Amino acid sequence: MQHFFSIVLSLLAIIGQHVGVQALERRSERSLTRQYSSVLYVTNGGKWGTWRYFSRCPSGMYAVGFSLRVERPGGDDTALNGIRLLCADRSKGVLPDMIPIESHSGFWGDWTNVKVCPSGYLTAFRLRVESPQLGDDTAANNVGFGCTDGAELEGDGTSWGDWGNWSPACWGTGICGIMTKVEDRQGTGDDTALNDARMYCCD
Repeated sequence: MQHFFSIVLSLLAIIGQHVGVQALERRSERSLTRQYSSVLYVTNGGKWGTWRYFSRCPSGMYAVGFSLRVERPGGDDTALNGIRLLCADRSKGVLPDMIPIESHSGFWGDWTNVKVCPSGYLTAFRLRVESPQLGDDTAANNVGFGCTDGAELEGDGTSWGDWGNWSPACWGTGICGIMTKVEDRQGTGDDTALNDARMYCCD
């Protein structure tokens, strides 16, 4: 009898794992096929680099917060390297489980503290960008986000450059995706890392 129960428990465990994998696959498929309704741009992005891959929140989720990958001053400075959005479904609680998404996040620096909207979703953004220099260029230095609840969040980036104008805001719920423009390693040349970003809105 004990042997019988052992077999049953093993079968249940296998079935549970299979169902879990299927659920994860379905969620991944829903994320990849999710349609966006509009794209948010800013006008002061840096001129170097190439646009990288588009990453989006799973269906039913929107960005509630963010973290930045930043290289601190010293040597060949690159400042802002990456932006990580944190996706969640606010209908499941004040601060439900958050799923991180990011486009290309550069090569240098550390991830900063997470900033989260008090009750809403990210809905607009702006960039702090340093204009081309005679020496060490850094391009994008920091990011700010506006929330649907009216809050404004500023990232823990560096202070070079100037803040540009806010992007338009999402119509409807909020930001659901991101794409970044990042310059590759320049070897013995001047590195700038992240130059520009686009945010995507979903209904």
